[in-house]
Formats: sequence, C-alpha cells, structure tokens
Amino acid sequence: MNGGEAAGIMEAQYIQRHHRHDPRPNQCTSALFKHVKAPVNLVWSLVRRFDQPQKYKPFVSRCVMRGGELGIGSVREVNVKSGLPATTSTERLELLDDEEHILGVRIVGGDHRLRNYSSIMTVHPEVIDGRPGTLVIESFVVDVPEGNTRDETCYFVEALIRCNLKSLADVSERMAVQDRTEPIDRF
Repeated sequence: MNGGEAAGIMEAQYIQRHHRHDPRPNQCTSALFKHVKAPVNLVWSLVRRFDQPQKYKPFVSRCVMRGGELGIGSVREVNVKSGLPATTSTERLELLDDEEHILGVRIVGGDHRLRNYSSIMTVHPEVIDGRPGTLVIESFVVDVPEGNTRDETCYFVEALIRCNLKSLADVSERMAVQDRTEPIDRF
C-alpha cells in the first residue's frame, strides 16, 4: 500500500465516523478534504471560532453573535460580501467538540437558497513532508433548490467550501511559518 492509498483509507474512516448525513431525495451531500501544512492545534484554533468565521472565510464580511456565551445552540448572524447570491446568513452551532476537533453548523435563516443546510468540519493530525500537518474534512447536506439540479447545487456549495478550505490553509500555514521564525530584530 502506498502513501496515497493509506491516506484514502484514513479519510474514508474519518468520513464514516464523523461525517454521516442522511440526505432526503431532494438533497445533495458531499465531503471535501484539505491537507494543511500547519499543526492541528493551530488549525483547530481558527475552525472552532464559530464567533469569528471571517478570520479565514473570505466571503464573510461581518459576524454578530446573538445572546451570551459561545456554545452548542449559539446563533450567529453573518454578513456576506458582495458577489455572492446572498447578503446574510443565520447559523446555529450544532456541535463543538474540542477533544475530537469537530464543528457542526446548521443554517437556520438568511436571504439565500441554502435551505436545510448542515455541515460538519473535522480536523485530524497528520504528517506532511516530515512536519506536523492537519487533514481538514468538511461535509454538508442541503436541499436542491427549485430550478436547480443536484449536480449544480453540489458544485456551487463545493466551490464555496473549497475557497474556504484554501483560505483556512493559507491563513494557518502563514501563522505556522510565523511561529517557527525568529524575529529579525532580535538581539
């Protein structure tokens, strides 16, 4: 078994364990992967911040929390940057597990076409080029809107998630490099 096959087996095991969605006939579902050259604790520190998605999600311009402490059931109002077919999204934190590194989010309102959208994001330690790295998996299930096909809907959502995962990798990897570099002006 080569490294790619071993990685594929691990990904499949993570999907089976954490990313089970039970789509109805009018829904689509998918899972995407991103290998990040940064340690899992650093990547998780960004992912777990339900109250600050704009730290790595490029389409989020603003996030305002409703209510008090961050926890299961917390709701956020997200403003979306122009260019997408939406301006707001209301989202509820469904799952936050700091031990297993799992974040679950459900969209409960907003001016967009993502009805009954639910996602699960997990981060898993791995070694990339001999250094600590992270495998990030994000899966989702969502209704197929009237007038769209299942393929069109999945393609659209996957494109958004790919962009978010690339940005998460970029931000995490930049932070990891800064952590490893000594300040230049140090005496």
